[in-house]
Amino acid sequence: MRTIHVIGALLFLLGGVSAAEGAQYIVFNRAPGQGMYQGEPDSLGRKAFDEVLSQFPNTTDKRVQTGMSHIFSVFRTPPETTVKALRVFLAAAEETSTPVVVQIDTEHWWDARPDLWNWWDSTKPGFDPANRENVEWTGWSSDQAIKIAWRDWGKQVRVLPQPNLASPPYVEACKAELRRLVPIVLEWHRKLPAEKKHLLIGIKLGHETSIGGSAYHFEGGNDLFAKPDADDPVLPFDAENVLSRGRAQIGYAAVKTSGIRTSGSLIESDLRDVCQRYLATLCQEAAQLGVPRDKLFAHGVGWKDDELLYDAPVNPDSCPAWSFYQHAADPRQDTGVQRNLSRSDAPHWAACEYWLASGDANAWHDALTKTLSDPRCRYVCIFNWESMAAFPGIANGIHEVVDSSQ
Repeated sequence: MRTIHVIGALLFLLGGVSAAEGAQYIVFNRAPGQGMYQGEPDSLGRKAFDEVLSQFPNTTDKRVQTGMSHIFSVFRTPPETTVKALRVFLAAAEETSTPVVVQIDTEHWWDARPDLWNWWDSTKPGFDPANRENVEWTGWSSDQAIKIAWRDWGKQVRVLPQPNLASPPYVEACKAELRRLVPIVLEWHRKLPAEKKHLLIGIKLGHETSIGGSAYHFEGGNDLFAKPDADDPVLPFDAENVLSRGRAQIGYAAVKTSGIRTSGSLIESDLRDVCQRYLATLCQEAAQLGVPRDKLFAHGVGWKDDELLYDAPVNPDSCPAWSFYQHAADPRQDTGVQRNLSRSDAPHWAACEYWLASGDANAWHDALTKTLSDPRCRYVCIFNWESMAAFPGIANGIHEVVDSSQ
């Protein structure tokens, strides 16, 4: 793999890299709106960029600069929609000279791939009983496959079952999307003039990769499938329970498929190993496509201090990145992150999903200053731009950070 990184770096250099190696970025993630999912990806174009630039114009003379990002959920829409959206996004970035992070999500929304998950409804597209192998189970048998999951990103909603992160058909589908999208990004970067090579901050893979974190299941959850949402239970997220998080235990399918174990009780390292192997596989694929390590990020997460799941985004092909909510005020206090940074030889890391629960300008200034005090921190990605509108103090704090950077 080291040979691949050297080749990738040479290709970038031959393409005329003019990267501000010491630059750090505060990036605003843009939610696409429903237009994106209705086949109207132009919502990611010039207008979306201009809204950000009106408040945060490009400042290439500063050490800390601002930029934009977007999550391309590749299984949520048909491939042609995703490709068009990516091209629109990259074209707007070049036109406005805005640094960007391209986030490729293969985990959370796979509505457009019933051929992978529909194992239960013969009247709907994609039906195949063998798809039981591509979703998670509540036990060691595919007879315990789940057909529904729940997600709470502000409010609880029903979603499709958690993917089996080790399923060969599912993983191959993920790799196929990388082979579709990554070359588009690299070709765009190759054609940029030398003075704009820095516009690609990086490509991020994974999205808080975990099992039972962002797609959880309730005991008897399949029985709720045909019942109204009002009957759904609401159970608190138990961060201290690193296996089930206080809901039904899943993960058996991925652990069994991975060959880690086929019976007995799951342990914490089982789930960590599945997530780490999954992210490593995606990053290896991207590296083979030509993405150099300093442009590739893997998105991990942890909820209990220093739990093993923090290890998942560390691999030899990418830079690790994590979500920061609990420790957004000072990532230096996040023991799981710091433990992994001490063992990672990656050139960078990122706070790739970040939100401080405060609208105070001084609080944001202090938090971002502490986060960026580590020169290896390549970027902080604020989730989301749309959420900032109600808190003008946030923008003031960010301006102070950017304006004071040399």
